[in-house]
Amino acid sequence: MSRTEVLLINPKSPTNVGGVMRAAGCYGVDKVYYTGNRYGYAQKFATDTKQRVEEIPLQAINDISELVKSDTKIIAVELIDGATPLPHFLHPDNAIYVLGPEDGSIRKNVLKYCDDVVYVPTNGCMNLAATVNVVLYDRLAKATNTNYSREFLLQNRDNNNKITFRK
Repeated sequence: MSRTEVLLINPKSPTNVGGVMRAAGCYGVDKVYYTGNRYGYAQKFATDTKQRVEEIPLQAINDISELVKSDTKIIAVELIDGATPLPHFLHPDNAIYVLGPEDGSIRKNVLKYCDDVVYVPTNGCMNLAATVNVVLYDRLAKATNTNYSREFLLQNRDNNNKITFRK
């Protein structure tokens, strides 16, 4: 069984961390980590509207080295020279996706632990939560075990959505 985790490097905005937690729930992330103290100070203002933090652990760590495991690849997501375009990337079974702060880049002392670096080929950069959504969607879309059944769709749609489309 594959394992997916996300590491946020010193996230600035509780709004974006809330958005990341919602994405984590939508895409089956097992755990979210963060470094730095900015989020801790602003945590009470988070916008995790689905309360995913109650089902997905959100844990502070001091250093990425705490996450190094022999069976897990660490993948940085960053617009840097030498990165692989996300559409060309083959996701490993067990991955930790590392995303930098909204107002900075992932530093070399973090990149040295990464097995690969990918980027989303956009005009300019997206915000943190949007990037996490795109990367996790790409992982889901390329997976061979994704459930596309009607039952899955009906089980996971919003309670207010009772619409049916037939051609």
